[in-house]
Amino acid sequence: MTDHALLLVNLGSPDSPQVDDVRRYLNQFLMDPYVIDLPWPVRRLLVSLILYRRPEESAHAYQSIWWDEGSPLIVLSRRLQEAMRDHWTHGPVELAMRYGSPSIDSVLQRLAEQGVRTVTVAPLYPQFADSTITTALQEVQRVTAARGLNLTVNTLAPFFAEDAYQDALVASAKPYLEKEFDHLLLSFHGIPEGHIRKLVKDPQHDLRAADSRGVSPENLALCYRSQCLRTAELFAERAGLRPEQWSVSFQSRLGKNKWIEPYTEARFDELAARGVKKLLVMSPAFVADCIETLEELGIRGREQFIEAGGEELTLVPCLNDQSQWARALNALCEQAASQSK
Repeated sequence: MTDHALLLVNLGSPDSPQVDDVRRYLNQFLMDPYVIDLPWPVRRLLVSLILYRRPEESAHAYQSIWWDEGSPLIVLSRRLQEAMRDHWTHGPVELAMRYGSPSIDSVLQRLAEQGVRTVTVAPLYPQFADSTITTALQEVQRVTAARGLNLTVNTLAPFFAEDAYQDALVASAKPYLEKEFDHLLLSFHGIPEGHIRKLVKDPQHDLRAADSRGVSPENLALCYRSQCLRTAELFAERAGLRPEQWSVSFQSRLGKNKWIEPYTEARFDELAARGVKKLLVMSPAFVADCIETLEELGIRGREQFIEAGGEELTLVPCLNDQSQWARALNALCEQAASQSK
């Protein structure tokens, strides 16, 4: 049976670390209304201002982590795609990016031309946010309708609390946790608080809560920050960490809006001031290493922590194409496919 494809979807990357390609990529990314939630004219003006200087800065960052094979995010996602072909037995396994190449549009058209009639779409984001999962699934819907594709689409739901994912996460971190360290910082990608307030209508929902214990199931399903906290709590429990051994923060702020806290940059300084010398950092919002992990944390973050008085920052790699993660992802996708029947 080859008519049921698996489509892995990640965020994307510029085609090269050169300024023009970075500008093109950033324009597509930032003009997405799920990323910058403003009316089109205002968004266009803001993005044009951002693109005046940002592409050159970002190009320098990309150049510092670019591999001979290409963008780390694309290379690692391709490796995961290859690994998944050993597990997914129902049809082809494809990879698409929400921004840049390969596009969701081109991949879905190719699958339809191959005679595929069912696609299980797996957004490679453990936690839910409009700026990641919703925009990817909306693009799938848009392309399917605009191209008149006769496709039945199943969707992998956020999997931050799934045993298979958590077990793979703990296994990936185990070699690092077995070595001497003072503290583990779990740094998640940040989003503006307004993105959550737009979805969570409960005025009592606390975006400053230190943990997720008091969050209702209804709010947890929509609150990215709460899902990140729950991810970390489940991980720490499975890994056997004591409360004082770990903490959570949020990185990658853009613009002047209020973003979810605590900020990773502030935590680097706070932990160093507290006497932490050997810091472990991992990023459970990402399943593949990318500019946010390799450059923002692994280069700039390490420099900041050491300048603040720390001695060593060790970056725990993302799940990437690890075999246990590939098996776990396949099990989750099989479950998503079976539930839709």
